[in-house]
Amino acid sequence: MMTQNTDKKREQIQSLCMDDMVPQNHLLRIIDKAIDWNFIYDLIVDKYSHDNGRPSMDSVMLIKIPFIQYLYGIKSMG
Repeated sequence: MMTQNTDKKREQIQSLCMDDMVPQNHLLRIIDKAIDWNFIYDLIVDKYSHDNGRPSMDSVMLIKIPFIQYLYGIKSMG
């Protein structure tokens, strides 16, 4: 038997902005403002091929992940 949808809340769409969910005075925001991460690109530019292979993950992100793991005591997944 088919019933009518009486729960109208399920039809609503909620849009969230990740930036709004993190407080402005959060430690990671303070660190991000204090460190210019662009120096990493200069350090690794000769390690990657520009015309061969698949695109790599963002190098800055690959540095930030273990930094955050260490900062918050998050164990490695491996």
